[in-house]
Amino acid sequence: MEIQFILNGKMQTAVIAADTLLLDLLRSLGCYSVKRGCETSNCGLCTVWMNQKPVLSCSVLAARADGCEITTLEGLQKEAEEIGRFLAEEGADQCGFCSPGLIMNLLAMERELVSPDMDEVREYLSGNLCRCTGYEGQMRAIEKYLNRNKEGRS
Repeated sequence: MEIQFILNGKMQTAVIAADTLLLDLLRSLGCYSVKRGCETSNCGLCTVWMNQKPVLSCSVLAARADGCEITTLEGLQKEAEEIGRFLAEEGADQCGFCSPGLIMNLLAMERELVSPDMDEVREYLSGNLCRCTGYEGQMRAIEKYLNRNKEGRS
């Protein structure tokens, strides 16, 4: 079947099989930030935005993208680089495999929640698994990132 959708601001047309996962389609289009992890919708590595809402691309059929706007980390480079600096400063970027999914959810949370406290942050990001950081560095970086404008940093 043929589908059309906007990917990171550009119209795309793709011919897909009925069982093609959105994750596989996006990777075939060069969006390598979209990672395959657990394939059970439990790790958050495959998070992308569909019409500005985070979805797990390992559990979404590509056909659902027809007529939608899909955003991957490749479409959010400036924002991702800023968050990446905060993660690096806190030593929370160890292997980096989980970072794209974490960043996609963090940016979605920032757009959705107004001044979340750290309990709300933990709840929102609870579906993002990391095997090497222990989360403390990530949480310090996220807190500093969310408070960056209060601290005079841009």
